[in-house]
Amino acid sequence: MNLANKLTVFRMILIPFFLLFFLTDFTAHNRLIALIIFAVATVTDKLDGTIAKRTGTVTNFGKFMDPMADKLLVCSALVCLCAKGELPAWVVLIIIAREFAISGIRQIAADNDVAIAASPWGKAKTVAQMIMIILLLTAGVFPEVNFFFLPDLLIYASVALTVISLVDYIVKNRKVITMGDM
Repeated sequence: MNLANKLTVFRMILIPFFLLFFLTDFTAHNRLIALIIFAVATVTDKLDGTIAKRTGTVTNFGKFMDPMADKLLVCSALVCLCAKGELPAWVVLIIIAREFAISGIRQIAADNDVAIAASPWGKAKTVAQMIMIILLLTAGVFPEVNFFFLPDLLIYASVALTVISLVDYIVKNRKVITMGDM
């Protein structure tokens, strides 16, 4: 297994630890530890892709598992933030529904031996969601800091990019979607 794939697996391994520290009260610093774990996982997302491209070690495993690891990490954090009352349920539902829709389209494409590359809108969506989550986690660690309107702005930007990336994905891959009717 190459380094890029190891980083993807490492990111997936971090998810249960993020959940453990976010959802429990082992120490007074659980929320800070959860924030650090999420931030480290976010950095590995950027690193694994960069390493795979620079070293020419892009694999089918990485093509499948990297976006899966991203979805699991982001959706886990969103559900936790919603459960703690720090993020509206409608935001989480829109984001998760988009992920299910894209996964379905990718499955149809894979069944028809069609590869679908990630779009700039999808990448922007992921970055916005991860920054939003980091900011919301940070606000929970440092409640005395006034982030003004920034958390709300990032929430709405994340939702907007989620919807835009879904529409873009559907429009660009409409031929793949209709393959499922065959």
